[in-house]
Amino acid sequence: MAHADFVHLRVHTAYSLSEGAIPVSELVELCRSRKMPAVGITDTNNLFGALEFASAAAKAGVQPIIGCQLNLTREKKEGAAAGKTGNSIEPDADPMVFLVQNETGYHNLLKLVRYAYLETEDGADPQIPFSQLEKHAEGLIALTGGPSGPVGKLLLDAQEEAARELLGKLASIFKGRLYIELMRHNLEEEKQTEPEFLDLAYEMKLPIVATNEAFFSDGAMHEAHDALICIAEGTYISTRERRRLTPDHGFKSASEMRALFSDLPEALNNTLVIAKRTAFMVEARDPILPPYDCGDGRTEEDELRQQAVEGLDNRLKTIIYTEGMTEEEQTKTADPYRKRLEFELKTIIDMGYPGYFLIVSDFIHWSKQQGIPVGPGRGSGAGSVVAWSLLITDLDPLRWGLLFERFLNPERVSMPDFDIDFCQERRDEVIRYVQQKYGRDHVAQIITFGKLQARAVLRDVGRVLEMPYGYVDKICKLVPSNPANPPSLEEALKAEPQLRKMGKDDPVVGKLLNIGGKLEGLYRHASTHAAGVVIGDRPLDELIPLYRDPRSDMPVTGFNMKYVESAGLVKFDFLGLKTLTVLDKA
Repeated sequence: MAHADFVHLRVHTAYSLSEGAIPVSELVELCRSRKMPAVGITDTNNLFGALEFASAAAKAGVQPIIGCQLNLTREKKEGAAAGKTGNSIEPDADPMVFLVQNETGYHNLLKLVRYAYLETEDGADPQIPFSQLEKHAEGLIALTGGPSGPVGKLLLDAQEEAARELLGKLASIFKGRLYIELMRHNLEEEKQTEPEFLDLAYEMKLPIVATNEAFFSDGAMHEAHDALICIAEGTYISTRERRRLTPDHGFKSASEMRALFSDLPEALNNTLVIAKRTAFMVEARDPILPPYDCGDGRTEEDELRQQAVEGLDNRLKTIIYTEGMTEEEQTKTADPYRKRLEFELKTIIDMGYPGYFLIVSDFIHWSKQQGIPVGPGRGSGAGSVVAWSLLITDLDPLRWGLLFERFLNPERVSMPDFDIDFCQERRDEVIRYVQQKYGRDHVAQIITFGKLQARAVLRDVGRVLEMPYGYVDKICKLVPSNPANPPSLEEALKAEPQLRKMGKDDPVVGKLLNIGGKLEGLYRHASTHAAGVVIGDRPLDELIPLYRDPRSDMPVTGFNMKYVESAGLVKFDFLGLKTLTVLDKA
């Protein structure tokens, strides 16, 4: 089957938070319907969608190109050559695009993203200095970033010589892998810089490539996307001086791009060249657990068996070794426990999870030694005699008829998952212990993404449209409230005739509902999971992208819970429970 003769290399998915409006599933479908053989995602400062996108694209027969738009710190230069603004260029950062060629490139991009979040000064936008770019350039293709990139900014500031010098430096870092990026979104700065970009490309023998920075699917989505930008920046649609994108920032077809760049066919052909140079797939991994220190000559299986058997003996002392019970009665009472323990140990060892039980047992033992209240156990994990023997849980599974198979079952292969409650005020002490034991760069909290739900999106859109608060509040209250399963706007409109009538009778309300429906479900912000923590067997930036929540100094995974587990990391739940705090104080 013939494929389209253009590939998008600059797509912002919904993971460009409060900026991109193309969900991964929609992006893949756009490529399929337009016969595009490949597509590149370059979300702003993150790789949140890399694994989800790679999996979805590959299933649909579309080649995924993994990339990222990162801010490059502008170098500070002294003297007159620095520019017309004074003795120096103020420290700033400009966006460039980096596309992954191979596994080395992916690991280098992970390093750059980690640096951008964990090493950038507080209060500044995530960015990388030249020193890091030079160190982690191998396996990456670089695009100059168009008029808003570091070279484009110098050209707009009439610093041609500085632009030439910077371009030369980038070309030496990315030998044969630097492309001068041309854009035509009908913006004045694009028209101003394009001739100079072309002159530099021909002078320095650098290839050019045409891109279309896509933030939404098509022109029909432009108005809603404009409202999304206003929501993110806290402005109004009517504000004159604010960020604006054009209808041309949609996902154009190959024929539209060919017409737009008919005078520069080589710039379009190079998108296909780049697609051929970036054949890398982010793949799922089997679970990876950090090794548990068992001492010389001992395996994790040996250690688990010894700890479990000794632990069960201690548990049984309180049950069967009481006055008045004969030796025969003691044996009869203990046998079911010992048989169950052997069955569970065999299952755990055969499935390869002894290290998981040892790690959980270790930090629970430490917590109890420090006087930190720990819950008695809940969920399916309470059905394990091994967990009871290791003091992970305090419920006797046999006494209460609890089934181990609900927790771990060879016929339904999945990771064991203990939900462990800690005193809310001292939970962080346990996490710090785990960081200290396994290494700060081996431990991270799990990211979550806040979505624009029906009521919230109506309030946000109502604000940027400058509708009266009370009127918007009245409309929002017509949307049924169900925190466990929030209805969509479409479902609310079907269920509530008054809401339909208001939208039909009042054009402003109709506009509110229309825009709200288009933005509903998009990601608004990133935060951290209430309990989930991952522990790796190596620095996490060798496995996954990292992020930092501005409210915490602890690293956060760049993949959500589903995809962080697909990437091979094992989740541990550290739940903060206020009840334990109250009980402890009482």
